[in-house]
Amino acid sequence: MPATSSGAAGQARRVAEAAAFLRRRTAARPGIGIILGTGLGGLVKRIRISGSIPYGEIPHFPVSTVESHAGRLIFGALSGRTVVAMQGRFHFYEGYGLDQVTFPVRVMKALGVRTLIVSNACGGVNPSYRAGDIMIMDDHINLIGANPLAGPNDASLGPRFPDMCRAYDRDLAAAAERAALDLKIKVQRGVYLALSGPSLETAAEYRMCRILGADVVGMSTVPEVIVARHAGLRVLGFSIVTDMGLPDALEPASLAKILKVAAAAEPKFVRLLARVVAGIAARG
Repeated sequence: MPATSSGAAGQARRVAEAAAFLRRRTAARPGIGIILGTGLGGLVKRIRISGSIPYGEIPHFPVSTVESHAGRLIFGALSGRTVVAMQGRFHFYEGYGLDQVTFPVRVMKALGVRTLIVSNACGGVNPSYRAGDIMIMDDHINLIGANPLAGPNDASLGPRFPDMCRAYDRDLAAAAERAALDLKIKVQRGVYLALSGPSLETAAEYRMCRILGADVVGMSTVPEVIVARHAGLRVLGFSIVTDMGLPDALEPASLAKILKVAAAAEPKFVRLLARVVAGIAARG
């Protein structure tokens, strides 16, 4: 059926209800949305918070079940710009459908967000990378096995066939690279490959990812970016390499190790992100 089907129309209604609830809870009108990945919630300390709302209180929002994902929507000011930040995201492997995983992106758009900054913790498959590196995302490969836009399309939310040739905004990526140079923070630029998880990859799977052209691999981000582009948002993406998936030198990984590396990389990531947001504000 066309966009008037109950599923598509129902999604637009749920988005409107969640956005209306948030407008009643905060006077903030953010132009920038930020999604903070595993172990990267410390950016919140740099935000001058005007509102903090647990996901469980927001109509139709899922609730994060993953350790290290605090599960709050933060409103406030960062580097002179009004932002809304997700302190924790949702994942396909938690049992949520991709329409639920990406629901917050729709709500951000309804609140007035025009630029979305996404971040994630990931495994490196490019042998020139090292754990602790920050990668600016140039592109992605979707091997999750599903697409958040499958099913009836609601034209009020975006086009049936959104173009993805420039999923990640080139001007924003270049600005992030310049900011990193100014701050003397080493950054990589590369391709993120998304798998469904939650199991970490085998040596053969890491090898496959590299053969396919990926520089890093993770379990998130891509569905949110697809929906952001469907909604007409500009996107900037960062991946923090928390472990190396080199098939011929593979070592066991654990969440504890991943969080430790993310915590060590977080201060430089926070400084970089704050500088990038300041640059977006300067351009209006």
